[in-house]
Amino acid sequence: MTANYTTLDEWLAHCERLHPLGQQGIELGLERVGAVAQRLGLRFDCPVITVAGTNGKGSTCAMLECILGQAGYKTGVYTSPHLVHFEERMRLLGEAAPASKFIAALADVEGARGQNGSEISLSYFEFTTLAILLALSREGLDVVILEVGLGGRLDAVNIIDADCAVITSIDLDHMELLGNTREAIGREKAGIMRTGRPVIVSDPMPPQSVLDHAMEVGADLWQVGKDFNVSGDKQQWGWAGRGRRYSGLAYPALRGANQLVNASGVLAALAALRDKLPITAQAVRNGLAFVELPGRFQIIPGQPTLVLDVAHNPHSVAALAANLDAMGFFPTTHAVFGAMADKDLAPMFAKVGPMVDRWYFTDLPTARAASGQDLQTRWQAQNTRKDVAAQACADPMQALHAAMAAADPADRIVVFGSFYTVGGVLIEGVPRLQAKHLNS
Repeated sequence: MTANYTTLDEWLAHCERLHPLGQQGIELGLERVGAVAQRLGLRFDCPVITVAGTNGKGSTCAMLECILGQAGYKTGVYTSPHLVHFEERMRLLGEAAPASKFIAALADVEGARGQNGSEISLSYFEFTTLAILLALSREGLDVVILEVGLGGRLDAVNIIDADCAVITSIDLDHMELLGNTREAIGREKAGIMRTGRPVIVSDPMPPQSVLDHAMEVGADLWQVGKDFNVSGDKQQWGWAGRGRRYSGLAYPALRGANQLVNASGVLAALAALRDKLPITAQAVRNGLAFVELPGRFQIIPGQPTLVLDVAHNPHSVAALAANLDAMGFFPTTHAVFGAMADKDLAPMFAKVGPMVDRWYFTDLPTARAASGQDLQTRWQAQNTRKDVAAQACADPMQALHAAMAAADPADRIVVFGSFYTVGGVLIEGVPRLQAKHLNS
């Protein structure tokens, strides 16, 4: 019997029940999702940019979106996972799409997967990805930006032949699915390249497998340090690439030194697409100045200082540690942390541990997560500092309240780890969190 639901929550619950892997299960491969896409006649009539990599994908998508929006283009973005609300996964003209945009597309995907009595099984990610791609294709957009999930070659988003691909930093994460070396992971990410089309590689030290694959498929490789370069000082920066140059740029509004790497790839992608999507220097300046993305080294004003960051692997935690170090002196740093059970925790604790004085390890609302107690045990196994306290908490908000109760006004609280960790704090919304923070 065909499903006939009227709310987004009902449809999402249906997607969870459909496939034995459930919402959090991961099954790589394009055969099933490609077959349903063909039944739907899924296609885009505007330029499409895909963004893959280990870290920096969300920031790259947000900067592309903001600059192109400032240039007057109607933008659509698909990104995952979400922090608080599922609707965050599709943005139209810079705003989260209303639930109604998802419902019609989910119903059409359901009809297509059961077409002619030949039912095709889809995972939660595949089902929702198809629905969002379909919804975006119907919006009459000027440009669509698609964040590729944890992989590349076999990720559901890769059914789309993009006009330009961007590959951000490559590092060790999801090794059980993608391989246990940067070369193996790079090979998977490189699967989004297309023959004759530009691929921007913004990782300053990319795996050789990425460069080799570009040559194998005949992609138009743009590599940082060769095809485009960044220069600057503490006040401003500049970018130069094939036939295009920007000077005197303000640093991106997204905080963190790593954002300059992401911004350089963004400008390369826009340069590569300038015949299809011409932009002005003013659009670049405004886009970099106005870009926002919750949970990426996000600092919420108040006392104590509150930092939110979805750093959840060794590479991103190393960037977080560098950014925290650049903030200056705080008497005590409190850390709220929750993560999936399969994460490589030892190097993460090693990077950020020296600057954390009190830990609040938290449970998360997913079976894939490590418990707060388990995280505390694993931290204790390598902790050598006698002056550091730790406790386990039932959820991120309980952990945050515990940190706020213990912190002095001059201290700093860092909430980091899984999207569930930061999302569990943002569930109250940034304005309410700011008000509570300022009054604490």
